[in-house]
Amino acid sequence: MEYSHRSRLLLVCSVLVLCLVTQGARCDELTSDFYDWSCPGVYDVVQQQVFAAMREEPRMGASLLRLHFHDCFVNGCDGSILLDGADGEKFALPNQNSVRGYEVIDAIKADLENMCPGVVSCADIVALAAGYGVLFSGGPYYDVLLGRRDGLKANLSGADNGLPSPFEPISSIVQKFTDVGLDTKDVVVLSGAHTIGRARCVLFSDRLTSTKSSADPTLDATMAANLQKLCTGGDGNQTAALDVSSADVFDKQYYHNLLSKKGLLTSDQGLFSADEDVVASTTKALVQTYSDDGEQFFSDFGASMVKMGSIPLPAGSAGEIRCNCRVPNKK
Repeated sequence: MEYSHRSRLLLVCSVLVLCLVTQGARCDELTSDFYDWSCPGVYDVVQQQVFAAMREEPRMGASLLRLHFHDCFVNGCDGSILLDGADGEKFALPNQNSVRGYEVIDAIKADLENMCPGVVSCADIVALAAGYGVLFSGGPYYDVLLGRRDGLKANLSGADNGLPSPFEPISSIVQKFTDVGLDTKDVVVLSGAHTIGRARCVLFSDRLTSTKSSADPTLDATMAANLQKLCTGGDGNQTAALDVSSADVFDKQYYHNLLSKKGLLTSDQGLFSADEDVVASTTKALVQTYSDDGEQFFSDFGASMVKMGSIPLPAGSAGEIRCNCRVPNKK
């Protein structure tokens, strides 16, 4: 059955009114079928745009996944990372020259505004794009829950201070995950996203020396020498694969790499090689589990992505459905 734009908008309005007048209704809950009536073509549009972007550049799958992660860790998954402006999250130190994929989100939004204007949030587009980025890289399918609203402003300081850093000890990273409702298992599982993508030399050059030996004893010496050749004489923006074995394939190889000291970032290798304590013993056991059992990794990854995608917005954040993902709607 076909629905006109007007019919879809009337349906959305009816749902909102029902939420307001029905006692006990929970309209802020995310569901997998949120757009089944109001914009059923959303999945096809996102799939097509993500597939096209990854056909041109396979790395884009990892970039869209990272975009979602960096959005959710600041004020919840509200699309605030997409906002332009000098005080935007995209200009925070962890995001500069790092987070990518904005143009893909813009293209998806433009198509959806033509199909069902004012219905699909930018935050939901980011979440769906990340899911298809994983799937088209060979990773698991998981139900992306939908129904988010877009934040009205960015949080630059929150991005600078709240995002996990590759230079931090595992205990500090675990604390940042705990602060948003995630746990140690989620740290290990979501770090497995580094089975795809690349990182700049500036993020790991502190582990290197000019000799064949590594300044970091937890980094394989041959890998250190190769990375040194890559990074020497550059401006720090040269990139290396996060997974030296299968850079663009979403698999369990990331965890195998950690067993042989081939984790690129300090925060990656620390999951297996950090000094023993309660946290380290937990992360080490999980690394071993996922290196042995790819199906378990895929299952747990999907569960952790749904959990991360449900990080709540700050209290009182009503949000909106942006017409343009880069700017709030004009009042």
